[in-house]
Amino acid sequence: METRKKILNFLAAPNYRPLRRHELAKALKLNEQERIEFRRALGDMLRKGEIVRVRNNRFVLPAEADLVVGRLQMNERGFGFVIPEADGKGQPSAPGDIYVGADNIGVAMHGDRVVVRLSKGTVRRDRRAKPGPEKLEGRIIRVMERANETLVGTLRKTKFFLYVIPDEPRIVHDIYVKPHPKARLGDKVVVKLLPWESRHVNPEGTITEILGASDAPGMDMIALIRKHRLPQAFPHEVLREIEKLPDEPVAEDRTGRLDLRGSFIVTIDPDDARDHDDAVSVEERPDGGWRLGVHIADVSHYVRPKTRLDNEARERGNSIYLVDRVIPMLPEKLSAGLCSLFGNVDRLAKTAFIDYDASGNPKGATFHNTVIRVQHLITYKEALKRLNSPDGKDDALTKNLKMQWRLASLLRRRRFERGSLDLDFPEIKVRLDARGKPVALERVENDISHQLVEEFMLAANEAVARQIKNSRVPGIYRVHENPDPAKLLEFRAFVGGFGIKAGDLTLKSEIQKLLSHVRGHPQEYVLKMSLLRSLKRALYTTDPLGHYGLAKVNYTHFTSPIRRYPDLVVHRILDALIRRRPTGYAVEQIARIAQHCCITERTADEAESESKKLKTLEYFNDLMQGRRQDTFEALVTDVRNYGLFVELPATMIYGLVHVSTISDDFYAYDEVRRHLTGKRTRRTFKVGDRVKVGVARVDLFKRQVDFQLAK
Repeated sequence: METRKKILNFLAAPNYRPLRRHELAKALKLNEQERIEFRRALGDMLRKGEIVRVRNNRFVLPAEADLVVGRLQMNERGFGFVIPEADGKGQPSAPGDIYVGADNIGVAMHGDRVVVRLSKGTVRRDRRAKPGPEKLEGRIIRVMERANETLVGTLRKTKFFLYVIPDEPRIVHDIYVKPHPKARLGDKVVVKLLPWESRHVNPEGTITEILGASDAPGMDMIALIRKHRLPQAFPHEVLREIEKLPDEPVAEDRTGRLDLRGSFIVTIDPDDARDHDDAVSVEERPDGGWRLGVHIADVSHYVRPKTRLDNEARERGNSIYLVDRVIPMLPEKLSAGLCSLFGNVDRLAKTAFIDYDASGNPKGATFHNTVIRVQHLITYKEALKRLNSPDGKDDALTKNLKMQWRLASLLRRRRFERGSLDLDFPEIKVRLDARGKPVALERVENDISHQLVEEFMLAANEAVARQIKNSRVPGIYRVHENPDPAKLLEFRAFVGGFGIKAGDLTLKSEIQKLLSHVRGHPQEYVLKMSLLRSLKRALYTTDPLGHYGLAKVNYTHFTSPIRRYPDLVVHRILDALIRRRPTGYAVEQIARIAQHCCITERTADEAESESKKLKTLEYFNDLMQGRRQDTFEALVTDVRNYGLFVELPATMIYGLVHVSTISDDFYAYDEVRRHLTGKRTRRTFKVGDRVKVGVARVDLFKRQVDFQLAK
């Protein structure tokens, strides 16, 4: 570590001129023993991108040579952006993402760790956008680390050779392969990539595994699991460790815990929930205030540090919820049993009690190891029905839920007054039959039953974060940093293209005004998604930087230790504070966990989103293959000279109605008003129109649906 610091400081000196390795060692005045460590450190720093080698094998800091190390995020159309890594001092190595045109990608692929040389000129991130802040542009000069050794795809053939079309659309090159004795055209296969050194030829690979026919039932999910390298089973040594755990809490587990089994505790979850790790209780105080209790399954009691079970949970990072299955972070005995808060059974919990005055101001919080017994386990649908029921003949549960909502609605209102952003989106659930075939698409709104649970979970996360920060022990926080003003300016120009005027979006109040203004707009979903992409991604870190989107100074993840490893770490830290013991965690250790869990979280997000899209496409494809003439209510969200972009509000599915399929007339495009108008009928299509559509085509490779107007 000391040698590494010497190298960095020397290379950062104002008068440093690029030196070769032996010259650098001489300049640092290293003895023979130190030179051994020097060579090791230099190689490690090169691999990490902290330093780079330039012409004539001389070493410099990347910034000195206009070089930036980062991850390449490709677009399906062939261009990409390099997301810069931090430099050797933990500072951003570039002021923003670096645009790389298709001609400058070289032999890099989506996800690769690369070195990009900055160009002297600049480029706009979206050339179609109105004038706005300009962005860095560069050319990839080296691939430091491949993101993928293997790829999953579909085997195809031309007249002369075999190739594999990758399932990942951001891998824009087909992979040439040699014949395999057992592989048939149309099979899903796993390909091991061979070294690729020239962009003038396609990459090549070797078929190492045949998954089966691409149209076989369930093959889409099998291929997705292999593509994202998701774990499929727990190691035997982990399962043997689990066997030693009891089926229910034993008497000694309850020793020293606060007994809350007589409290009115409720669990509210979706009707298809696979685990139940949180429950709530609310009591009204004589002075008009409340005491909120948030009770979270005490996973840390069973998953001990440095066990094989803990190592496996840390490696997975989180549970992954695909449409047809869950890939849990913890084995079923814990996730669906001992740590699931079912009704009328004893369970161990970590409880956060938060006291509020009559205006919803927090007065204080306490934290306890508890034993609880959930009185009622209900679904969101049942909770909503009870919350909306007329007052008068309410039973005890309904009265309690309505009292909980009075507190939750007050907390929600105060949160938005402080600047929280309303970026909630309806969720689409794909319902499957017993064979795994999609049979229905359901839109799930963020109604008051969901909001009730959400507010209480946010409150607990905030209280625990504040406790850890004030205790001045190393902690892991969920942070959402302030957005880049340049990106907000880009977004402002983007919404201007829809005729929407926005103020200074660096002010939270102006973003809130904009969100209120676009509510109900035909392009509401598109505009809100664009805003979301303009904000920074929430992540895990050791620094309590707060949460911009939620308008919270202190925030962590505490409420889901069954499915998120950072929550489990927070439970262990909180447990140490409750017991007044050392936490056992150093900052460096938590930093490594935070970085790893950011990666596993992104993988999970991508896999979950892709599984939903695959099943949605299958649903529409089945409609078309079955020649069903189902029609859907659709909203025109954009008009171009080649057709109408439409959204199905009931399912939030987007697609194109090509102008060639509108056969009742010849349509002319008005670019100023963005209208399509029939020359004979004068029929007009414009943004905001409601139309009826049917499925015209499903492209499973491009993953898009085309619609046609219903007759």
